[in-house]
Amino acid sequence: MSEVTPERLRAALVAVQTPDVDDAAFAASVAELGRLARTLGVDVVAVVTQRRATLHPGSVVGSGKLAELQVLAGLTAEAGEDADDGGAAAAVEDETAGSDGLTDAPITAILVDHEITPSQARNLEKATGVEVLDRTAVILEIFRRHARSRAAKAQVEIVRLNYLVPRLREQGRLKSGDRQRGGIGGKGAGESNLELDRRKIRDRIAELTRELEGLAEEQRTQRARRREMNRVALVGYTNAGKSTLMRALTGSAVYVADKLFATLDTTVRPLVPEAKPRVLVSDTVGFIDKLPHGLVASFKSTLDEALEAGLLAQVVDASDPNFERQLEVTNEVLAEIGAAHVPRLLIFNKIDRVGDAATEAQATAELALRWPEAVVMSARNPEDVADLRARLIAFFARDLIEGEVHVAYDRQQLRGEIYAGCEVLGERYDDTGVIFQVRAHPAVLERLRAA
Repeated sequence: MSEVTPERLRAALVAVQTPDVDDAAFAASVAELGRLARTLGVDVVAVVTQRRATLHPGSVVGSGKLAELQVLAGLTAEAGEDADDGGAAAAVEDETAGSDGLTDAPITAILVDHEITPSQARNLEKATGVEVLDRTAVILEIFRRHARSRAAKAQVEIVRLNYLVPRLREQGRLKSGDRQRGGIGGKGAGESNLELDRRKIRDRIAELTRELEGLAEEQRTQRARRREMNRVALVGYTNAGKSTLMRALTGSAVYVADKLFATLDTTVRPLVPEAKPRVLVSDTVGFIDKLPHGLVASFKSTLDEALEAGLLAQVVDASDPNFERQLEVTNEVLAEIGAAHVPRLLIFNKIDRVGDAATEAQATAELALRWPEAVVMSARNPEDVADLRARLIAFFARDLIEGEVHVAYDRQQLRGEIYAGCEVLGERYDDTGVIFQVRAHPAVLERLRAA
């Protein structure tokens, strides 16, 4: 897979609507690819859509739409009637014509809103002379740029390398017509180079896998220390406002940006002001429709925070007209990683962005009617955040019991652990030590008594 260059690309978005996809879902998917492109810093100057029974096996779109792409790429081909779209409507929409004159220059890339085969990408590149990236390649490039920790970088690179392997042959054909050519009955230099490239990739994947196994052990050790603590995992669609909510709940300086996949690394922080016993909040990687399966599997260790949490705070962007589909995608991914059984609190965020005060009040009432147990809020409203904080604390308080813990005078190092893991109601002294009257989870109480 070729990487998106640092220079701003001028791209045309290409999407084919098949009969199993309704108009609303199709429009939402195309718009989302546009947002993915903007996250990469790509200028989207045209959108080319077509209705077909299936993607064209050779070039994704039919001959007429292929000709239109050639025109957008600055070639001399003339767009004509598409003979194989069944007479269905197809459109070219220019998003910037008449504004900045961006369409005066040819496109330098094509972004396809589907996962396409290596040969389809090669055929499109040969026909148009520009770079072709499918939806998976765009998502992988965003992940590559946003990964910060060693684990996230290694996970992304493994998926990218696995994505690249089946495309090596097609890239070789595109760059050099005789790269794959060899003597009859034997391998030529091109085939040797291909095998060498594959071997290098396999070795690199093995190296990264070993590195991840070591990092995963460190993460398991860290999670084991937090196992008895009250933990909330923020999950949801990308750009739903999880990091903003994380910052509001914990006061931590987590990275916040109006971009897709701004967060790839799990961050764990306590609620602020601190609750007694302490409640930890973790921010996790966002989900997206058509998320490459390899990324879900690769980020399994990151998503283990959701599996081991006592509560999933499922954040939904209430201002997005397609929020119901996003909610459905999140549920599907949570089920795929085995987190469907974890208790869940639905949070409709960004309610302040739905419109004026009257529209906001109406939207709040409608959401409360359909999801009566959900929280409707804005992460930028301190009162809403305080109400959510109280609800999170109340959720974990249901399991607390009162009891006493006796700590000998020579074991006073346990005092900090008691205050962190329990609500201390009082303490008194006898000849042998301190007796703490506490409210805590039964498992914590049992462990402290045995310490």
